[in-house]
Amino acid sequence: MAPSPGDVWPVYAGRSFNLWEPDTGAYYDSADAVSITAHLQQKRLSQSRTARSAFADLHQSVLVDPATLPCRRARITFRDVTRATDTRTLVAALIPPDRVVVHKAPYLFRAAGSARDEAYLLGVLGSMPCDWQSRRTVELVMSFEQVRLLTVPDPGAGDPVRDRVVEIAGRLAAADERFVDWAAEVGVPVGAADDPEVKADLICELDACVALLYGLDEDDLAVLYSTFDAKRPDRYADHHAKVLVHFRRWSEPSTWG
Repeated sequence: MAPSPGDVWPVYAGRSFNLWEPDTGAYYDSADAVSITAHLQQKRLSQSRTARSAFADLHQSVLVDPATLPCRRARITFRDVTRATDTRTLVAALIPPDRVVVHKAPYLFRAAGSARDEAYLLGVLGSMPCDWQSRRTVELVMSFEQVRLLTVPDPGAGDPVRDRVVEIAGRLAAADERFVDWAAEVGVPVGAADDPEVKADLICELDACVALLYGLDEDDLAVLYSTFDAKRPDRYADHHAKVLVHFRRWSEPSTWG
């Protein structure tokens, strides 16, 4: 559905979202929906003529339809700015449709694949094993170049642990009815992680599953969590212990189910 005259969309900056929090309510600005849609559509048409553009290979029927603009659906966004005092270096989130982003909140354009692939990627990016990588090299700016350097394990669709990452990330990301279409594509309910205890346990299980997909063992996990905050080696001790419970269960296929 095209935006109506008078519709206003929030403009997101990095502070507008957090890990598994798609909307903090702290916006950079707001934009007239009709005007910004026209502007972004014209910009996409122009960029599509450049071979290096992410839009270059879009089918013409998609390219000419403003309803297919990235801002019209849920998408992965990440914070460009990082600080030495931040508890996490890579902060990515699935933001709702009808949100505009500034350059300090870059987004990942899904040119191919499915919403389940998107959920899988979000799950990996939102895990501490993946973030541990980024903390080795990133100090101030999480640029696209830095994101491209991250390794993302992918055993392929149908792998039970990968499928669990998809399910967990889908449940964590689909926070409310704004994500109903995306959640339906992934195959998860909306609002399934509203309970804080459920959410915390899912985050621990996500770390465990992603660690397994990276090929880590229990010794690796001990190093990961004890060095995640160099000044406080025991900061994540409780989280580590909870992750280990899930890690050991997923390490034994006979216990799945």
